[in-house]
Amino acid sequence: MTTIPRTADTARVVHTVIDSPYGPLTLVATDGALSGLYMTEHRHRPPQETFGVPDPGPFTEAARQLGAYFDGELTEFDLPLRMAGTPFQREVWAELEKIPYGETRSYGELAEALGRPGASRAVGLANGRNPVSIIVPCHRVIGSTGSLTGYGGGLDRKQRLLAFESAGTAGPETATLF
Repeated sequence: MTTIPRTADTARVVHTVIDSPYGPLTLVATDGALSGLYMTEHRHRPPQETFGVPDPGPFTEAARQLGAYFDGELTEFDLPLRMAGTPFQREVWAELEKIPYGETRSYGELAEALGRPGASRAVGLANGRNPVSIIVPCHRVIGSTGSLTGYGGGLDRKQRLLAFESAGTAGPETATLF
């Protein structure tokens, strides 16, 4: 994926909402690049007024790739991203993109991969602030004991996403969340 640097306050921000097996997903774009993907009741969801005006135009490819992912046909996204965050958060998010489909890593393993073996808590905090969940797969990060810990979209969704990826198909058990 290509991460596009943020620009000045003149950025054009728009959003749309698409359906998914995990409930509605709000997609946000900044100057045509995906800058947010939020689930209903997402823990660190920004205020709705920051999402700009509704405009489905910039989301055709993101919606297509998400549909292919949920259909079990896509395991790696290729979309331009514009993710706002601190330099450390951006490092963590870049490391998340390296976790293969159907696999997991612990917060400690991510910290070690970043060359900061004592920073697993900081990695967890940065992981929780990932603005483009699913596409930047923060759901693939687990506790050192294999336990499911934290997920902005809720632990139930994290568990279902991991089960979906390990099974390779959405199946009827993941068809609806609500």
